[in-house]
Parts: sequence; C-alpha cells; structure tokens
Amino acid sequence: MKDTTLVILAAGLGSRFGGNKQISHVGPHGEILMEYSIHDAIEAGFTQIVFILKEEMVETVRESIGNRICDRVRVDYAVQDTSSLPEWYHIPEDRTKPFGTVHAVLCAKDVIRGPFATVNADDYYGKEAFKIMYEMLNGMKGKQDAGMVPYILGNTMSENGGVTRGICEVRRGYLQRVDETHDIHYEEDHRIVGEFGGLDPQEMVSMNLWGFHPELLDVMSTYFEDFLRSLTPADIKAECLLPVMVNDFMQQEMITVKAKSSPDRWFGITYQADRDTVAAELELLHRKGVYPEKLF
Repeated sequence: MKDTTLVILAAGLGSRFGGNKQISHVGPHGEILMEYSIHDAIEAGFTQIVFILKEEMVETVRESIGNRICDRVRVDYAVQDTSSLPEWYHIPEDRTKPFGTVHAVLCAKDVIRGPFATVNADDYYGKEAFKIMYEMLNGMKGKQDAGMVPYILGNTMSENGGVTRGICEVRRGYLQRVDETHDIHYEEDHRIVGEFGGLDPQEMVSMNLWGFHPELLDVMSTYFEDFLRSLTPADIKAECLLPVMVNDFMQQEMITVKAKSSPDRWFGITYQADRDTVAAELELLHRKGVYPEKLF
C-alpha cells in the first residue's frame, strides 16, 4: 500500500462558535474533536497526519495531540497565513478572512507525501468514512482521479441554526456536481429548507471529505492563482473553496470523482450550543464500545 495522508483543516477562525473551536475539549476524557478523525484514520490505514493551523495554534496542537500520535503515524504541521500568497498579490487592507480551503491545502503542499484526504477539524465523520476514503486513495493512479464521501443531509443538521452544505448530484458512483447551498435549517415542523426552498432529508451532501492525488496540487496552485487574479478590491470575504474547485475541474473534464456515501451520522461544532450535543454523542459512542476509554 502507498503512503496515504489525512490533511486536517484547522486554521478557520471559528467566528460563529466564538473562539478556537478546533481545540475545544468535548470528549468524555477531554478529547478534542479532531482526535476522533485521527484515531479512525490510523485505524483505517492512513500513514500520515498533516495539521493545517494558524501559527499561534501549532505548539498547542503539537503538545496536546501531535506528540501523542507521532509514534503511530508520521505527523507534519503547516501554517495557513498570508506568507504563502504569491508575491504579486496585494492583500486589501480590510481583508481579515482566510483565503479558503484550497489555499489551506496548498499551504501543506511541501509536506503531503501521498494521495490525501481532507477533513474539517471541527467535524466528526465516523469510522466508515475513513475506510471508504482509504480504499479510494489507494486506487488512485494520477491527477485525474479524485474521491469524496458524501453524507445524508438529515444526518448532518444542527438544531441550533442554519448551515451551509454542498448538495451533491451522484450518478452511478460518480459525483456530477456540487451546489453550495446556504442557510439550511429546520422549520418549526422539522422540514429542512435552504436558501432556495425545501430539501429532501435524503439528499447527498459534501462535508469536505475529499480525496486527491498529489499530482493535482500543481493544478490546484494554478487554480488558486487564477482565483486571486479574479478578485476585485471589494471581494474582501471571497474564499477559494474545495467544492467549487472540484465542480470547476469536473466541468472541464480534468478529474473524475468517485463518490460512496457513509451511513454514519456526522456531527460538528458550528455554534456554541452544538458543544453539549456533540459531547453527549461522543460519550454515547464510548459507552457503546465504538471507542476505547482513551483514544491514544
């Protein structure tokens, strides 16, 4: 088997949660949410973990997680900041947001060792998803091969506010398109609606669990630079996002994306009020024996 890398996207500002949600202790023994993804990825066969972080979080993550897993898997750290932007790009003075998940992945370009998967640090994906993705990564032959693990929309909702999801069209095991849909929330009668109206709870959605061949990284670099060139001075919040990039690459027939859904329930910390729900879910998983008393 080839090297397989899990890239953990942990540099987000976490503005809706109100702090560094990526390092919030929510497990019954003080576990950080991304520890479950790491545990499940190692169990599935992944050989490298790459953390993408803000500079001020590197030592915290190294001490709290990295040093405890480095004897089981290769661990690398990358910083998402403006130093990695092209020299010709001038950042607007009012710009405070990061430049998105494509930029985040590119910040780790020099340390990614093999086919790689991406996950959000503040999401719980379940064991099955990593098994599915591991098999996809090991089947990749070149930059034209990609993969994703979609989830059932009804298994990804928050009771505490609207969320954004990439609604996926999947046909015969391959992703056809992803439509970013905002403000997906429950109505009082528990119907699910988004910005364009009602949604089927069985819709397939992207939760940023993507898989790519490392040869695609150079193509991603060009794509990101084109994104920067397209920005106007008013675009101080625009981000270059993985689902949008995947959509564009599919339309240009540059990649084909295998898609196999996970039956697991996804949950994550989007709002402060989600924390108690996530803690209860994790405690139940430990009680059921899905996870040992201590992950590492």
